[in-house]
Amino acid sequence: MTGAALLAAFTAAAPAQATESGREVLNALARARLAEEAGDPRAALTALTDVASRAPGLPGLRGRILEQAMQGGDLAAARSAAMQLWTSGERRFDARLVLTVDAVRRSDWRAARTFAGVDGDKTGGDPMTRLLLPVIGAWIEVGARGKLPERPLLAAGARGRPEPAFILEAALVQLAAKRPADAVALADATMLTDRTSQLVALRLAATLDAAGEGEAAKRLRGRIALATGGREDPLLLLSDRPVSTPRGGIAHWLALLADGFARAPVGNSRLPLMIARSAWWLDASDPTVRSALVEALDRDGQRQAALALLADNRGAPPLPALAMRKAELLADAGDLGAATTLAEAAAAQAPASRSLLVRFADIARRSDDGAAAERAYARLEADLGDSEEDRALHATILIARADLLLQKGEWDEAQPMLDRAVALRPGDPTILNFAGYSALERRRNIDASLAQIEAAWKAEPQNPSITDSLGWAYVLTGRIAEAVPLLEAAQRGEPENPVIVEHLGDAYWQAGQRFSARYVWRAAALIADADMATRLEAKLRDGLTPATMAP
Repeated sequence: MTGAALLAAFTAAAPAQATESGREVLNALARARLAEEAGDPRAALTALTDVASRAPGLPGLRGRILEQAMQGGDLAAARSAAMQLWTSGERRFDARLVLTVDAVRRSDWRAARTFAGVDGDKTGGDPMTRLLLPVIGAWIEVGARGKLPERPLLAAGARGRPEPAFILEAALVQLAAKRPADAVALADATMLTDRTSQLVALRLAATLDAAGEGEAAKRLRGRIALATGGREDPLLLLSDRPVSTPRGGIAHWLALLADGFARAPVGNSRLPLMIARSAWWLDASDPTVRSALVEALDRDGQRQAALALLADNRGAPPLPALAMRKAELLADAGDLGAATTLAEAAAAQAPASRSLLVRFADIARRSDDGAAAERAYARLEADLGDSEEDRALHATILIARADLLLQKGEWDEAQPMLDRAVALRPGDPTILNFAGYSALERRRNIDASLAQIEAAWKAEPQNPSITDSLGWAYVLTGRIAEAVPLLEAAQRGEPENPVIVEHLGDAYWQAGQRFSARYVWRAAALIADADMATRLEAKLRDGLTPATMAP
């Protein structure tokens, strides 16, 4: 039940002539709703607790208290609300998770089995339960010293075929149960098919090392594409810690799930936070758990809480990856100077990490610190070889460096970098489009630029930015009839891109469609920056002139 629904429920039950106590409840509900809307779960929890002291039977109240307690990180309040829900017969997922986590913290394995549903729920339940129950159940059996504790994991999955991540988690469970030979056999026989299985494999390799199975760990690491390829997953930059206890095992799995949900482009922000909080309550010392909770807090709009979590290093120096994440959050909060300084220091701590250098450069560019960005690019270039992957990265760096020069109006210095980037990646549509458009908007090398953009568009005709570049190139070369349909297609693809919308308006004017031009310019003015808005105002007043044509 939402805060608004809770308020409406009480209002319906308590008419306007309610007692003083009733008015106080309404006020507390209103405070709770305002706090929820402001993204302050602690204040909302305080207000809801006040409501509970005055109207404990209000429908939906305990569920709201549980949700706000989990969002705000109050385990005691979450446990109390979850137990009241459980006692009343409400077996909701978040209540079960909190009670299970609390039981595991206390090593009360009988209670953990009950709350998790290990003994009673044989159906698998909803998708979240199917993701969590096999892992939680297996680690509970480790704590309870059950026989074959890995059984829930190996029995999970459709038609008896568990996911690779479950099989590797089963190997971790076998190591915790002092059965290294079985764990090695599972590790050697399992294919790593996705991000989760590879991240579990990294933990398994660290745990195999700790168990004296170094050769098996080496074989396993050699099959982890995330670790051997050029892609640096954010979690790879955190330390690999062995997993040997139920608390650590459940926490690491919850953290992997929470991190994946938090980084997904769409979805409920409360789900990853609920799971990450549970992981934190189990093992706050695990860097992966900390990282997952930071991502979940930021996804939930609690940026200051995420920054506070990153500031609390518990006496240890911050890991470079977490320091870089703090720098990015500082930049998001507008403290660009501090963000750049911290990002450069974080990148220096891990000189072999290309992704940290790229992230440092991105922050420096956001801060308009071209010198700092150039330092990052120079360090990246110094480490490049001649592999296809390195050539692609080199071309991207050259484009970025050229862009810095172009922002300062230094075309003559930028052009050789653009040419080198195209030479390195002659078939890359993004490189071709940037190089061609950069020259085109400065009215340089029109024919060669047009050829580059046409090649880019042939490779990616559905890309709105490239389609816009080609349409604008046709405008500049007088091919208005060909330009208009291209720019219309680009505008349909990115209707909120003011550059594309302005280009379309200019093309309409030159095609004699004056009404359409003014209509589109007005639309562009709603989303334009200051310089563009001034130019659009002049067009709407005087029509298109050489001085007001889009750059």
